[in-house]
Amino acid sequence: MNQERLFQVLRAPHVSEKAAIAADLNNQYVFRVALDASKSEVKAAIEKFFKVNVESVSTLRVKGKTKRNRFGLTTKPTWKKAYVTIAQGQEIDFASVE
Repeated sequence: MNQERLFQVLRAPHVSEKAAIAADLNNQYVFRVALDASKSEVKAAIEKFFKVNVESVSTLRVKGKTKRNRFGLTTKPTWKKAYVTIAQGQEIDFASVE
C-alpha cells in the first residue's frame, strides 16, 4: 500500500457521545475518513499509525444536511466515517501519536 495514500485516508477522530459509548462498550473508535477510502485502506492506516491490531472496520457515508441561509438553500458536504474495532486489551492514545 502506498505510504502517501495512507496519510490521505484518515482525516480526524470523530468525537461524539455515541463514539464515546462505542469506545467504552465495544472497544471501537470512530474516525472521519476520505470518501473514496476502502475498509482495507482504513485498516492498514490504523495499524500503521497507532500500532494496534484491527479486528474489523465498518464504514458509512453521512449525507450532508440541507441548510437555509439568506442566499437560499445550501448543502453541507457528504462525508464518510469508519467504526474501527481493535483487539481486546489494546487502546488508542491520540496524545502519543508520532
